[in-house]
Amino acid sequence: MGAQGNPDTIDEMPTEGGPALSDYRYERVLLKLSGEALMGDGGYGIDPSVTERLARQIKELHDDGVEVGIVVGGGNIFRGLAGSAKGMDRAQADYMGMLATVMNALALQDAFEQQGCSCRVMSAIAMNEVCEPYIRRRAMNHLSKGDIVIFAAGSGNPYFTTDTAAALRACEIGADCLLKATKVDGIYDMDPVANDDATRFESISYHEVLVRGLQVMDSTATALCQDNHMPIIVLNIDGDDNIKKALTGEPVGTVVYQED
Repeated sequence: MGAQGNPDTIDEMPTEGGPALSDYRYERVLLKLSGEALMGDGGYGIDPSVTERLARQIKELHDDGVEVGIVVGGGNIFRGLAGSAKGMDRAQADYMGMLATVMNALALQDAFEQQGCSCRVMSAIAMNEVCEPYIRRRAMNHLSKGDIVIFAAGSGNPYFTTDTAAALRACEIGADCLLKATKVDGIYDMDPVANDDATRFESISYHEVLVRGLQVMDSTATALCQDNHMPIIVLNIDGDDNIKKALTGEPVGTVVYQED
């Protein structure tokens, strides 16, 4: 699956002193970022210092030859489910949420380009003046050429979360794993914020996640990954080099796997 053995995989030289591509366990990855992760310490919007820090982390992977796709949420600007709860039509609210993800994607694109990375934004909703339409084969071609690809506007359909969009895009582009970046350092048996005795899993099966109702991703996204044998790694986005550590096989966060 993914970029392993793919003739389109780029042969980019690693930076001097850094790991070679062969040191990575996963060569093509899909990173899911929540919109809230872009807020920083603020209560709304986008903190440029956060996008800059994320861009620096991901640039290291990019320079080592890892192919990176990103799906970003829009909860820092507008969340469709919240709008629906306050009386808005659910589909209308979800479309507004999709537009919020495009704003986040453009902010991330700017941060990557300021770090010297080639980056494409591909939207599930056509808006040709600001980004490309999502076309699967074109997205895979961009990745194989070494471009970072940000997938915006979710799946383009209401009633589906950006978690589900991330699972869908990961499967479509043949990613080796789906990285779910959160504000906690993995999956716990209960809410670690409210419970001091919560226990973190180093690994857990999709089945157990679904049966126990653990809030990793929504059940549709988890089931889609399970059906397509897509590993999920849940980690803390705020840790130094956590993404690189996870991709090189270090025990960071929680791995969700397929039982034999």
